[in-house]
Amino acid sequence: MQKIDATSPEAQSADIRAENIAKLRALFPEVFTEGKDGAAINVDVLKGLVGEVVADSDEKYGLNWHGKRRARQLALMPSTGTLRPCPDESVDWDTTQNLMIEGDNLEVLKLLQKSYAGKVKLIYIDPPYNTGKDFVYPDNFQDSIKNYLELTGQIEGGAKITSNTDASGRFHTDWLNMMYPRLSLARNLLKSEGVIFISIDDNEVADLRKVCDDIFGEENFVASLIWQKMDSPSRNEAGRAVTEYHDYILVYAKSRDAVRLKRKRKEEILAAYPLTLADGRLARRRQLRKNGKNARREDRPTLWFKLTAPDGTEVFPIAPEGWEGRWVLSPDTWAEREKAGLTEWIEREYGWVPYYIEIAPDEPMVPWPTLWTDVDQNRQAKARFTELMGGGVEFDNPKPPNLIRQMLLMSTEPGDLVLDFFAGSGTTGEAVVALNGQDGGNRRFVLVQLPESTSNAQLPTIAAICRERVRRVGKEMLQQMSQADDIESDAPDVGFRAFRLDRSNISRWAPSRDDLVKSIFDHLEHIDASRSDEDVLYELLLKLGLDLCVPIEHKSIAGKQVHSVGGGVLMACLDTSIAAADAEPLAQGIAAWRKELAPAGDCTCVFRDSAFADDVAKSNLAAILEQHGIAKVRSL
Repeated sequence: MQKIDATSPEAQSADIRAENIAKLRALFPEVFTEGKDGAAINVDVLKGLVGEVVADSDEKYGLNWHGKRRARQLALMPSTGTLRPCPDESVDWDTTQNLMIEGDNLEVLKLLQKSYAGKVKLIYIDPPYNTGKDFVYPDNFQDSIKNYLELTGQIEGGAKITSNTDASGRFHTDWLNMMYPRLSLARNLLKSEGVIFISIDDNEVADLRKVCDDIFGEENFVASLIWQKMDSPSRNEAGRAVTEYHDYILVYAKSRDAVRLKRKRKEEILAAYPLTLADGRLARRRQLRKNGKNARREDRPTLWFKLTAPDGTEVFPIAPEGWEGRWVLSPDTWAEREKAGLTEWIEREYGWVPYYIEIAPDEPMVPWPTLWTDVDQNRQAKARFTELMGGGVEFDNPKPPNLIRQMLLMSTEPGDLVLDFFAGSGTTGEAVVALNGQDGGNRRFVLVQLPESTSNAQLPTIAAICRERVRRVGKEMLQQMSQADDIESDAPDVGFRAFRLDRSNISRWAPSRDDLVKSIFDHLEHIDASRSDEDVLYELLLKLGLDLCVPIEHKSIAGKQVHSVGGGVLMACLDTSIAAADAEPLAQGIAAWRKELAPAGDCTCVFRDSAFADDVAKSNLAAILEQHGIAKVRSL
């Protein structure tokens, strides 16, 4: 049984540096030589293989600043943290596929690498614009989790979150050092056909463009969109000769060759045909009974005929008021549409009502303009936020949901994963839920937000505002759907699983010089005693590369609680006591359950190392599991 400690690869986030070295070694094994710290790359050999495109000089085209090398290294360092589940702050924990994560987005992006690398279709971020008023906090190179906990007041340390003022000699440098590693990690999460949208203003748009050219490649630049955020100067603009009425949205693809952005449908077609069929065609639901003029039986006697509802009820075109009407379609046309799956029955309080699905006319698609003036501006976005959250909740400059909706329409399909790691008030979550409700899609979102303090006692952090906004959006949508007269469909996923960034559940060896004996005994248990089984279980999901929304089942076997993750891909028993007599029935029960589940891949089985009464119990259990085809047995 292999033991997992704090230094094991299975207890850490993805080691991106090691992965990059492995890729390079697979392509060019001859460039590797021995160095003082292991494998080293011989730059001269690499030059010989690829020509003079390899540059080791500081004098080269691009954007350089003090700390760029350190920022690049920061992205490669594995995280020492974990994400702790918060079911009480979640909505529909057992069924939702959405995530809401509170924490430093740099560390969260590192922790998501194993589970979500290459799976995200769309990233949208609205980072600090570096105006001198928004904050940019320093990343600690030695212990980022400790730095984060200090900055957010979760442990004492004296560090403060402060604004990055333009009086600072490192004004642009600090902002670039914050953005670079985050964008680098974000690129890893994108699918090959994925795309990233980044909001920014004039202050840093030039630097951001160069940073993105460096990370994504200038050949993968898609567009620089201009969003009109206002159409009249604010009070703060009084006396200025020029007022900025717009922000920029930089768009980059993971691979320009792979990305397939959709063209724009004419707005009048989108408004008139709100449904999207499985084949992508726009449609709308129309009531079969005629309304308005010429709607009575005597107007078209041939369109008075009987239909059979799903429960066998005979239905005629009789108005709720009791008079005899007529249908819109003939019996033959209704039968043809029914065969094509273009009809629908909805049960109302007054009986069954038949509908037919009308397909939108084949209108040509048009390219998206780079000037976006057809979406809401700042004042509408603020009004929407206040309408949803109430006047007592403040948030500066929320983005309008229909701005992000356009990005979703351009780049996603139902079922795609959307990420926003500067989530703010949660506008991206609202946009995803709203579009899913409109087209019946099941897009998923992952929102990440730092718990920056607010002045609101009920919602003390921006992360809390983000969670509450998405809760209210979900309630609002479900209420609207329940009250709709002519629309009935499956409710979209309006829930989310909430997680919070914290130190790893697996303790590291940190001996005290004053009491070494006590340190040794304290380290006999590798798992933090203050953490729950759920904390440990979700860290295993992260570190083994499983989706945080994967289904988890629980079963009592031999008196021990056993968890099955992902249909048996991971099985864990985190009980604190396993005697020698427990080993066989526990192993046999786990093997039988795994056989019943029949997972698609290999099964990894994990136990608490300190739980085993002795080595006999541990070795017997491992041997029985191996006899039943479970070779990956680990202890924490």
